[in-house]
Amino acid sequence: MKGQMLSPDFRERLMLAVTRVNDCRHCIRFHKKLALEEGLQENEIQAFLSGEYENCPDEQLPAILYAEQWAQKGGSADEDQEKELTSIYGEETAAAIGLTLRTIRLGNLAGNSFDAFLFKISGGRRGV
Repeated sequence: MKGQMLSPDFRERLMLAVTRVNDCRHCIRFHKKLALEEGLQENEIQAFLSGEYENCPDEQLPAILYAEQWAQKGGSADEDQEKELTSIYGEETAAAIGLTLRTIRLGNLAGNSFDAFLFKISGGRRGV
C-alpha cells in the first residue's frame, strides 16, 4: 500500500491499533518491525500495543480511535461513525483508511487461523 493516500507512519499506526485488538502475534511482529522502519519509536509502538495513544499525532487520532472501535466490532462501523470519518478526512483518505483496516483484518484472520491450525495438529505444542 506504499504511495497511497496515507503516510507510512499513519498506515502503521492504523495497522497496530487493529492488530492489537485482534491479537495476531504474526502481524504484531511484522508491523512492529515496519513501524520502526517508518520512524515510530519503540515506546510509542509499545503504547499502541497497550491501547494507549497519547503520543499519536493529533491529526491521526480520530482515525486510530475509529480503527480500534471498528476492530472491536468485528470489522464494522455504524453509518454515523463512517460519516464522521469522512467529514474529518475526506472521501479519498477515508477510503484509504478503510482499505488499510480491511487489509490488516484479513491478515489477522489468516495469522490467527494458521495458529489455531498449528495448535490443533500439534496437539497443543505449537501455535496459540
